[in-house]
Amino acid sequence: MDKRAKIMFVDDDMSNLILGKNMLKDRYEVYPLPSAAKLFETLAHVLPDLILLDIEMPEMNGYETMRRLQADERLAGIPVIFVTVRTDEGSELEGLSLGAIDYVFKPFSAPLLLKRIENHLLTALQKKELALYNADLQGRVRQQTGHILELQNSVLSTVADLVEFRDDVTGGHINRTREYLRLLVEALKRENIYQEQALSWDMDLLLSSSQLHDVGKIAINDAILNKPGRLTPEEFSVMKTHVLIGLRIIEKIERKTAEHAFLRHARTFIATHHEKWDGSGYPLGLSGEGIPLEGRLMAIADVYDALISRRPYKPPLGTDEAARIIIEGSGTHFDPTLVQVFRKAVDGFAEIVDRERNVSGL
Repeated sequence: MDKRAKIMFVDDDMSNLILGKNMLKDRYEVYPLPSAAKLFETLAHVLPDLILLDIEMPEMNGYETMRRLQADERLAGIPVIFVTVRTDEGSELEGLSLGAIDYVFKPFSAPLLLKRIENHLLTALQKKELALYNADLQGRVRQQTGHILELQNSVLSTVADLVEFRDDVTGGHINRTREYLRLLVEALKRENIYQEQALSWDMDLLLSSSQLHDVGKIAINDAILNKPGRLTPEEFSVMKTHVLIGLRIIEKIERKTAEHAFLRHARTFIATHHEKWDGSGYPLGLSGEGIPLEGRLMAIADVYDALISRRPYKPPLGTDEAARIIIEGSGTHFDPTLVQVFRKAVDGFAEIVDRERNVSGL
């Protein structure tokens, strides 16, 4: 080692301290200490690489000293070797059980003690190097994972932008619904509502996946998708197929990728955001809590945004009017519990709309 290791030798017998210091001083920086009290006084300023600790000491013996060391997070990792006249198996077992790394009997052999110290210091150094390596490796993994998530989100955003490019009357819809969804989930956690499920979600995956809720519209005919007026029943039937088309798109992506956890919520958003609490929605006519929570949340975000957005067949509604319609839909279109959560977050919804209207004239 280029830098000399620090060793604290604790023993109430002065002759042992002198002997120990003379034995170690050529290789190590030695701190001879006559009591546990002096040990802890010194530890307040210096952290050693190893402690040689006598057991038979007045006031605080070695075992009590060891317990105190182990109870202190700052000191618990320091290797301790008991040096003692006790040669019985029980005493040795007790010392090792308390966390000591070794147990050396007095009178000790200088070559043997030096070799044990050398081995333990080498082991401690290797542990530190391994811990640093693991910390660096974990940092690299986190960084790489971040790059992967960034790439996945970029792909999802690009696909979502492509959908909005075709469905040019709903520009910004995907970004706004994602932000509404964030507000709703944050409110769920604050209000302790559906909390177990909400806390289990990875918000990055949830919000990224939400961008695909309308991906099936990419295959809907332009004449229907951008019709300047209300759809006929036949046209609406075609429009509703965007749900099944979206599911097929997700399934195709899943078949072609080994890692598709980032899509795990997308299927649910796509399949269920048009279902209604009273069972009158589509495509499956699910009702109540038979509709997955993601779909019930997206239903509120999706309808709210449709209400505040301009369409060829209608002007945009104000945020107060849109909120009123959502609240009136409680128990029919929307989960009544989630409508109460929406009421807690409604100011945040309005801020998102006002901010975008000020920028783009929504």
